[in-house]
Amino acid sequence: MKKRERVFAAMKNQPVDKIPSYFTMHFPREVAFGEAAVEEHLKFFKEVNPDIQKIMNENLVPNMGSIKTPDDWKCIRSISLDDRFMQDEIELVKRVLDRCDMDAYNIGTLHGIVASTIHPIEPDYGYMPVRQLLVSHLRQNKAPVLDAMKRIADGLCQLAGKFVELGLDGILYAGLGGERFLFTDQEFEEYIMPFDKQIMNACLEAGGNNILHMCKTDVNFDRYKSYKGLYTIANWGVYEAGLSLSEGRRIFTDCAIMGGLSNHMGPLIEGTADEIREEVRRVVAEAGRTGFILGTDCTIPTGTSYDRLRTAVDALEGL
Repeated sequence: MKKRERVFAAMKNQPVDKIPSYFTMHFPREVAFGEAAVEEHLKFFKEVNPDIQKIMNENLVPNMGSIKTPDDWKCIRSISLDDRFMQDEIELVKRVLDRCDMDAYNIGTLHGIVASTIHPIEPDYGYMPVRQLLVSHLRQNKAPVLDAMKRIADGLCQLAGKFVELGLDGILYAGLGGERFLFTDQEFEEYIMPFDKQIMNACLEAGGNNILHMCKTDVNFDRYKSYKGLYTIANWGVYEAGLSLSEGRRIFTDCAIMGGLSNHMGPLIEGTADEIREEVRRVVAEAGRTGFILGTDCTIPTGTSYDRLRTAVDALEGL
């Protein structure tokens, strides 16, 4: 089987010749943009040899003005593929696809509506405070905030479609907002769910597939029940959220599941080669051979040796 065939078989819960794999990391800033990013992606794909090759996206929605009150969200203008940050990501995708293994399952990174909404002002506040600010502003005066989120979502829909047009098999949709300590269930349903579904549907309508990625702690996975049919692979924080692969199987029943390894600690990050291989065997024993893709909760720490990831990939041979 070629890599792409293997991933499609896993998504359909069909037999595979080998369990497919997926690993990804944020590259150091000096190789995260431009030609350096192209070369680092190609190096990563060659040395790690994953079945799913994900093109990173460090080209974020830019700062458009100071936001301190709900009304300040009016500064977020409409975005489109003509924006520089969009053009930069499109160019990266084009150049990587020109030279990467097209027999692999190639996807783009699309930051979900929560992440993309906070990106413009995250440097001003910090990661956790800006998420709390978004919640607070929605509760104080939701209209201008939701209007801004709609403009961002419309732009992300364009990017999702463009990714597929360029030749990607789909996107990893990085969802946030499922955490209980931020939004209530009702707030998630009103503020987050419609935009998530709008963007994921845009990828499907373009002919692509979605990987639904749900990381972070204290996630209420029940919030994603109505997302069924929008994704073909589910990936979540097994270690962050405390939902095991076997438990996840009972929730995500209509797709492949992906993950099983910790991206912060444990054998993959700090163990010996033998310990990595043993951990892979343990994970496969729990997850099974069908409908499963080996991966991690989220991105691997920047600077982790590619050899570690390749050891995990090679450990799948014969399992």
